[in-house]
Amino acid sequence: MSDSKKPTVEANRLSKMLNQVLGEERFPVKVEELALEYSTQCFPNSPIAKIVGEDLPGFEGLLKSNKDQSKWLIVYNSSVASPGRRRFTLAHEFGHYLLHRQLQPQFACSQQDMEDWDADERQIEVEADVFASFLLMPLDDFRKQVAGQAISFDLLSHCANRYGVSLTAAALKWIEIADKRAVVVASRDDHLLWARSNQAAFKSGAFFATRKNTIAVPRVSLAHSQNCISTCQAASTRAQVWFPREQGSMPLTEMTMVSDQYDYTLTLLLMPDAEWRAPQHEDEEPEKDTFDRFICNGQYPVR
Repeated sequence: MSDSKKPTVEANRLSKMLNQVLGEERFPVKVEELALEYSTQCFPNSPIAKIVGEDLPGFEGLLKSNKDQSKWLIVYNSSVASPGRRRFTLAHEFGHYLLHRQLQPQFACSQQDMEDWDADERQIEVEADVFASFLLMPLDDFRKQVAGQAISFDLLSHCANRYGVSLTAAALKWIEIADKRAVVVASRDDHLLWARSNQAAFKSGAFFATRKNTIAVPRVSLAHSQNCISTCQAASTRAQVWFPREQGSMPLTEMTMVSDQYDYTLTLLLMPDAEWRAPQHEDEEPEKDTFDRFICNGQYPVR
């Protein structure tokens, strides 16, 4: 985490300001308007002067300054059809501006970059993701939306619509506050694209090393193509179907939705708590490496 500014602190401070000015029913966040006005008022010597959409093959977004860094430009990929994905991209680049503009004059990312960045650069991308997630979906408001309700894709769709984000982004936000072990998985052609475990699941060893390995979807799972009989399904099964090291008696709830918009299958895996154990895979990396780039918006590529 950057020493100077923490992404959650910056996002929460802006959310508090927006609540005071616009009220708590102010969603979805108008990121473009916020970035332009806030940067001009607070940083008049180096504001975000322009935000534009352009066709950027292979790129999701760009933050760039002029030569003397007196003005900044945000460019987002206008070919992206999803408004939620574009909103997250803008919030991500706004996060770079607030958190990292003293570090470098330009921030850009392609799909290939996702595998090539060094540890320090990957960390600032994670920070920008965290900022975007907390700005678009403040945790206190998100808790109110799901309080006392059983998790379902209908509930997650309500959250996605409220905040103007993707269903995947809402699912990723929900697992942060889940009272049980939870894992979000995206798959295509019966192989995992990426996976994200919450802290409870990760510490128990329930995670997938998708960054370094090709992992097949279990053949008996709902997410496997041979078992997908409808767009949205849910079933109870044994945790060993997805996590062979789990005890045989450990139950697992699998919720699966086929997303035509993003061309992947979204799966939510839920399990009761378990005792902590060290990761069993020698080649495994920290939790963020299961989807360590732009994960909070819930897309692939995330932004």
